[in-house]
Amino acid sequence: MESFTEKEKAVLSRFCTSTESDCFVLINLPEVVKGALFSRYSRSPKSLRRLLLDEFILNPESGFADMVGGEPSGQSLAAATQKAEEFYERVLVGYGDDSVAELGGAHLACENISNLLTKLMQDSRIGISPLEKSTRYVYFDQKDEKGQYRYLREQKIMQSRFSDEYLRVCDFLFETYSSLIPQVAKMQQEKFPRPDGLSERAYLATIRAKVCDILRGILPASTLTNAGFFGNGRAFEYLLAKLYASPLSEAQSLARLAQQELSKTIPSFVKRADDRYGRQLQQYIRENREAVSRLAAKYGKLQEAKEEPPSVVLVDYDSEAEEKILAAILFANSHASMEEAKKQAAALLPQERQQLLSAYIGNRQNRRQKPGRAFEMPYYTFCITANFGIYRDLHRHRILTQERQLLTTRHGFDMPKELVEAGLDGKVREAVAAADELFGRLSASMPYEAQYVVPLGCRMRWYVRMNLRQCYHFCELRSMRQGHPDYRKVAQEIHRRISSVHPSLAAGMKFVDYESYELERLEAEKKTDRKLEEMERKKG
Repeated sequence: MESFTEKEKAVLSRFCTSTESDCFVLINLPEVVKGALFSRYSRSPKSLRRLLLDEFILNPESGFADMVGGEPSGQSLAAATQKAEEFYERVLVGYGDDSVAELGGAHLACENISNLLTKLMQDSRIGISPLEKSTRYVYFDQKDEKGQYRYLREQKIMQSRFSDEYLRVCDFLFETYSSLIPQVAKMQQEKFPRPDGLSERAYLATIRAKVCDILRGILPASTLTNAGFFGNGRAFEYLLAKLYASPLSEAQSLARLAQQELSKTIPSFVKRADDRYGRQLQQYIRENREAVSRLAAKYGKLQEAKEEPPSVVLVDYDSEAEEKILAAILFANSHASMEEAKKQAAALLPQERQQLLSAYIGNRQNRRQKPGRAFEMPYYTFCITANFGIYRDLHRHRILTQERQLLTTRHGFDMPKELVEAGLDGKVREAVAAADELFGRLSASMPYEAQYVVPLGCRMRWYVRMNLRQCYHFCELRSMRQGHPDYRKVAQEIHRRISSVHPSLAAGMKFVDYESYELERLEAEKKTDRKLEEMERKKG
């Protein structure tokens, strides 16, 4: 273990959680410093703390003191940042690998963006972790300081002949949503009185979630929300380029704002998003999208949207799934070639196959105990027709392949049974019909912008391609009791489809929940109560 003088330790303790352990975390450092430091680390015989001292803290060319709030130098922050940037670029210039930009990250908050735009931003599969305001737990009935409902006044629409009707339809949807909140809340409280022993907090939170679940489908995709993103520089760079290339003006505007702010913390890592190379990438994305769209339009009449019930269709699956899994298991537990492992797997008797599969799945105690990577060998492709609200929830499973069609009103609207049973569906149908009519006229000339008027309860189509291991995670997680009843059905249907073709492989999914629940969030809120009580006991 490397030793440091007491003076060095005093300096390092500001930036490292330990000056003695071989394992420590960097703290109080700008992201660009962390990225440059780790990139040097990979090509230096020095330890990380020694590099930090010699090439950053004690190097006057780095501008380090000004960047981390050291001794005042009289320079402005902008000048200090520029000096530091020049130094870090010299450090990074020897590293042609783009992965260097994965060594620095940032937390980006994006507020007052549409629900449609959040999906564009959350399409990134690797390098970015998103979190957004939930339509399942938060009411969206608040108005802004001008007394207006909080939805996007989309630039292109507002400059068109459809502007007045767009405002009227969006207001109608919001008025319908907002007016139903107290009625549905009262209805749910009467149907489900507060049980003995349940805290008022848990009860009200459960009722609120139920009301949100019933009504959120009325909200249009233009509904404004807030979202946070933590990501590395490389992922942000590509995200920005995609937003710049988007046909939506909202996405382009956000790209400019986001790059401006990210440049204050990780400038070296995001500047290529809109430099010469970034603009070439943007042009490539735009040209490809437009060329494919023109060609695909020739066949559009064969695929016209129509009223269609929710469905999950197994489009494609691996007929040799079991054999491929067995081969992968044998390969990892021997020194044979994959070809030899495949031959051995093919020669196994049915009883031997089942024994090996059962041993590999093991005695699972909960959904977090998943089989190993052999279950990543077979793939399944599903075409899903379900409402946009469901898609928003399931879209969070990003480490898989999925692609959606543009939002539409043409596949119908999922009317909550609770509204029908209570006779409250009339006004909702009227508001959705108004959105459908406007969408039909908008989509002819503005297909991308027309999506903003589509209610979250309208059905859409997307496909998902997952390996079996991902299916285990997806089906068990999204069928849990506290999940939205709509997306629980999708998870259950996917499990049924896999079971129909590979019963022995699907049998290991022990934690797919097929039960029906009236108050989905009740048990989760009870658990929260218990945690709060435990925290109070520890404090007291």
